[in-house]
Amino acid sequence: MTHTVTCFGETLWDVLPTSRQPGGAPMNVAVDLRNFGITARLISRVGSDELGSELFRFIEQNGLPPDLIQTGHTHLTGVAKANISDSNEVTYKIVQPVAWDYIHLEPHLIDVVQNSDVFVYGSLAARSPMTRETLLTLLDVARQKVFDMNLRAPHYDRETVEHLLHRADVAKLNEHELAELADWNKTDASADLRDTMQRIRERYDLQALCVTLGSNGAALLDAAGFVQQGGFAVRVSDTIGSGDAFLAAYLYKTLQGVPARQALEFACATGAYVAMQPGATPSFTEALIVDTLLRTTPNTTQTSLSLN
Repeated sequence: MTHTVTCFGETLWDVLPTSRQPGGAPMNVAVDLRNFGITARLISRVGSDELGSELFRFIEQNGLPPDLIQTGHTHLTGVAKANISDSNEVTYKIVQPVAWDYIHLEPHLIDVVQNSDVFVYGSLAARSPMTRETLLTLLDVARQKVFDMNLRAPHYDRETVEHLLHRADVAKLNEHELAELADWNKTDASADLRDTMQRIRERYDLQALCVTLGSNGAALLDAAGFVQQGGFAVRVSDTIGSGDAFLAAYLYKTLQGVPARQALEFACATGAYVAMQPGATPSFTEALIVDTLLRTTPNTTQTSLSLN
């Protein structure tokens, strides 16, 4: 069966000290899904400038249909200045306003989202009123809603993030974002990970909650129980795009009906592989991930606990 995933939000250039690379979490996830053979589409907006034209070319070269990428004539294509002095924790200075702050609600977008198996969105695109309203309308018609939290200070507020969480079926966040949510809800984030995730999952009525833990792997909590997967020991080039690759791999395996434990293992391996490569969207295949990490690298501890 062919599955379709539509990603919504920012498309931009990551400006590094010596180069610039196409980026933006929604685009990265869509490109990574295409690596796995999933039919992925991207709703975004770029400017009518050379950077926008280059993004169009990159998108087409990576097998994504460009028909849902709007072109604006008032605002420039998005840019994020990346600080990679700490290869394990990249930080960004994201320019505002830019083209993707003005994604219009074109009528055909509703049909696209209605006919997608999964709709992926984040918090960054909700920083501006027009794109936020477009997103909220599309959430009304989406089948399976996956919230890739992706908090980037100062481009979010608690009210908006919590609203987007309440709209989600599945949420993916990192350990720092989990700690911030725990603080908002007066929950001790230093307590047992499973307990903290259970409180957050119940608070926002999520079907599944996935938390990435950097080099320590990731954890997943759904109706079936709690699963934790250790990390893979790799030489890190930079972590740009590794969380996006993790999410793409998790969705790929979940759409195949793979058990949570196996999906989490494969997602962690994919995120680790991308961290080994420079840039956000290196080319890869499922076989490459398996051969590079799952057949050659000993797994760290893997645990499972039933909720019953």
